[in-house]
Amino acid sequence: MYLEHINLTVNDIDDTLAFYKAAFPNWVVRGEGEQTWYGKSRRWLHFGDDDQYLTFCSAGEGKARDLAGHQIGLAHFAYVVTNLSAMQARLLAAGFKLDKKGPEDPYRSNIYYIDPNGIEVEFVQYHSDLPEQRNAY
Repeated sequence: MYLEHINLTVNDIDDTLAFYKAAFPNWVVRGEGEQTWYGKSRRWLHFGDDDQYLTFCSAGEGKARDLAGHQIGLAHFAYVVTNLSAMQARLLAAGFKLDKKGPEDPYRSNIYYIDPNGIEVEFVQYHSDLPEQRNAY
């Protein structure tokens, strides 16, 4: 089993795509189009590889939930990467600033970014292949 996609309603697809293209340079736009969603026209776009993708739907309204608050909703989602330093360098070169680093841990490193829509995204690199070390809390 694996997670196939995450569907995000966003303010601006092009701004959003710039962030995720920097994070995932090997991913491509798999498809895109226009639709009406509950009476409102919007653009949609699938960005990913053959197995997983992110869906971006335009015409988002309002702001993402307050990450310091306790509202119901998405807190963040995370991707495992093989080279966290390279990920950070790509995002910096594309103009995106690091929001925060995760705690020091001998078996993993992680960093957090806020995407153009206010959604927190975590990137994690594991330094061990042993599940008991990778998953130690």
